[in-house]
This record gives sequence, structure tokens and C-alpha cells, in this order.
Amino acid sequence: MAASSDIYARIYDNFRSSISRYDCGQHCSKHNNGEPVCCTTRHAVPIVDKTELALLQSRSSIWSVYVPTDAAGREIVADLHKDCLAVECKGARLCERENRSMSCRTFPFFPYFTRQREFVGLAYYWDFEDRCWVMSNLGIVDKQFVDEFVAAHELLFAHDEEEKEGMVDHSAAMRRVFSRWDRIIPLIGRDGGYYAVEPRTHVIRPATLAEFGRHGYYKDEDKVPQAAE
Repeated sequence: MAASSDIYARIYDNFRSSISRYDCGQHCSKHNNGEPVCCTTRHAVPIVDKTELALLQSRSSIWSVYVPTDAAGREIVADLHKDCLAVECKGARLCERENRSMSCRTFPFFPYFTRQREFVGLAYYWDFEDRCWVMSNLGIVDKQFVDEFVAAHELLFAHDEEEKEGMVDHSAAMRRVFSRWDRIIPLIGRDGGYYAVEPRTHVIRPATLAEFGRHGYYKDEDKVPQAAE
């Protein structure tokens, strides 16, 4: 059963931090017609529980149900769990930060679970590696964001077992993909440190940012300083 609107309200109250002191949208928008990648449904369609959308629409007029306009969008809608909806907002220029959805607050990360079902940190939605600036600059992620991300998901999982199972499954899918690619999975640990999941053994070890690499548009850009502790 999906978490209630009250649970999402509690999450929103305590999950307010930005990913970084850097405005990541300024970096990716120049490659995306002036819009941040995660703020347009041409690239990323937010998925929310119906109870979460009820909360959002009680607080703001910026959210509506997503209406697909192409085959990819129709596939997203067709694959939705019965408790979920695809949604869209009015865009980055009209963003109300206090009324961002859970998926907006967390992007590009999801909670990573080991094969032993332990929630050990933050992994990213790898389909966006070529477009998302954050994925090529994991050192900019602030510890405060990590702490709030972890607390938000622990509260959510305590009230929504299916959401947890979905993240367990997604973590397993990431291991399969990165094993085929023979690449480590970059992780930000719950402690804010950097870790790597080995592609064959799936052993988790400490890592350096240099091991994570840079992708897509950002391969040749200058590196930025790491986040504040």
C-alpha cells in the first residue's frame, strides 16, 4: 500500500536541501534548449504515488497528470503501478521549491540496496549519464542532502513496502547492466563518502572521485570543487 499524504507531508517538511551549492540546472540546460534536463518531460517524467499527487495539488496548482504525446511516453504510462501516476509541472521557471515532488527532490539518485537488501547509499539513474551534469560531478553533492535523502527514504519505506521492493529490484538491475559493461557502480554512501560496487563480485569498496569518470557533454569540462562537508 502506498504511503499516505500525511507521510509525504512529513517527508517534504524534512527534505528541503538542494543537492549542492551549485545550480546544476545552469550546467545541463545549455545542452537542452535552456531547460534543466530533469525539469522537462522530454527527458524525465516524474512518477508519484496518487496520495502524493493529492498532497501536491492541495498545496499548489503547478502539478497535473502527464498526457503522453509519443510512443515513449505512452509506454511509461502503460507500465505504471496501479498506485502511481505520471505527472508534469509548469516547468523550471515556475518552480515552487517547497512543492517539488519526491522524484524532483531526489533526482538523479535512488536508494541503492545490496544483494543482502541493505540500504547502503545513493546510486544514480544511469540512463541519464550523458545529459545530467551531477552524474559527472558527484563530488558536488552536499552531506546535508545525503542525510535528508536517507531519512526521507527510511520514513517512506517504513510505510510503503512495495516502494522498497521496487528499489531493491532497481539496484539489482543496475548491477546486471554494469556487470555487462564491466564498470564499477559509483555510490555515495550514507556517510557521504565515495564507494564503488565491483562489477563481477558486487563487493563494495572505498573509491575516489577520479574512478567514477565523466560522461556525455561533460567529459571535457573543467572539474568543479567538491561539496562542503
